[in-house]
Amino acid sequence: MIDKPSMIDNTEGYTLEDRHNSRRLRLQTLVRLRWLAVGGQALTVFIVAFWLKFPLPLIASSSLIAALAWVNFYLTIRYPPTHRLEPPAAFVLLGFDLLQLCALLFITGGLANPFAALVCVPVIISFASQPIRYSTALIGFAMVCITVLAFSPFPLPWFDGVEINVHNVMQFGVWCSIASTMAFAAFYAYRVSMEASQLADALAATELVLQREKHLSQLDGLAAAAAHELGTPLATISVVAKEMERELKDDDRFREDVMLLRSQSERCRDILRRLTTLSSEGEAHMRRLPLSSMIEEIVAPHREFGIALELIEKSPRKGEPVTDRNAGIMYGLGNLIENAVDYAREKVIVTVEHDHDKVLIVIEDDGNGYAPDILTRIGEPYVTKRQKEDTAGGLGLGLFIAKTLLERSGASLVFENRDPESAGARIRIEWPRMLIDANSTK
Repeated sequence: MIDKPSMIDNTEGYTLEDRHNSRRLRLQTLVRLRWLAVGGQALTVFIVAFWLKFPLPLIASSSLIAALAWVNFYLTIRYPPTHRLEPPAAFVLLGFDLLQLCALLFITGGLANPFAALVCVPVIISFASQPIRYSTALIGFAMVCITVLAFSPFPLPWFDGVEINVHNVMQFGVWCSIASTMAFAAFYAYRVSMEASQLADALAATELVLQREKHLSQLDGLAAAAAHELGTPLATISVVAKEMERELKDDDRFREDVMLLRSQSERCRDILRRLTTLSSEGEAHMRRLPLSSMIEEIVAPHREFGIALELIEKSPRKGEPVTDRNAGIMYGLGNLIENAVDYAREKVIVTVEHDHDKVLIVIEDDGNGYAPDILTRIGEPYVTKRQKEDTAGGLGLGLFIAKTLLERSGASLVFENRDPESAGARIRIEWPRMLIDANSTK
């Protein structure tokens, strides 16, 4: 049986961007928080009415708490624990929570009630998990609610014969306190949530890039597997061809065809033998290479863009590190060099240096360098500004991916501008030698 569409399942009224870019709130999480609210409200009313014996509109308060509990119970039995709320549904439920809480506060003293600050909770949840347009609407509704609370005619439950009158100035001060707390906490929750989402998306993109870079290095293993799987049927074909050649050697009608069949099967076996050799004997050549060869392989694709690319080796090649063909390192360095070429005026310098303790690579360009406000944020995802007059775009997700991949390999990166007399940017990438040298004892 197909359930009819309801408030929770409705997907109209919001964009695809809301669906894909926002982190949808899990219904079970909201239900548990609401059960906590039901328990807290019920306990508070019980203490005030039966222990402190303050006069309290008990029936109205109990009805409001029961309404919240009933909605929560309905959601629990109606939807599975894994159900996730679409933005409109989350907005409606959080708005209902806000309205129920404000109604309870309204009949128990309004802003004079010490629990009035709890109005901020649904707003903070919304800003932490929902699209900004829904969250903005909710905080607007919350501002209206706390304004109405300031004009509550109901007294704060207190001792018999004692009435607490809160001065209008005090009421206004409480209103400002709750409003400012709500706005600050909502903005903070939104910023933290947005940065966490961007970081998660950027790391996912990093994993996709690394997976793509590793794809080609796996082809030799596939070739070996194919050679192994095809070896048995080809051996059978060869044996049968030999038997046929022996039986039909005097039959001119089939002798040439059988000889051709046997020669072609032998040729297929030779090809598979070479594939197997490529995967085993050629593994060291394909997967390990000297540091100088790796750097030249990375630099070579960027020499054809009208920018002079100079490679300086400060250390002798004798005794240089032999590195594994690490897809993350090669992609990361390639991205940094490509970025330097994009922003250089005439020249990019790549300096390589190594000793017994470290391996250092410095990439310098003669462009305008990094803007001061960007220099402290380099490496964050979606930082997209750099001083260059004739190029749109800049430093963003690509640089974040490169930095992340290089740091995973054990490198430390320093981004800086060159000396004042030589304009441009400089990137220093340094590894402990034992991490990058395949011949070192790790």
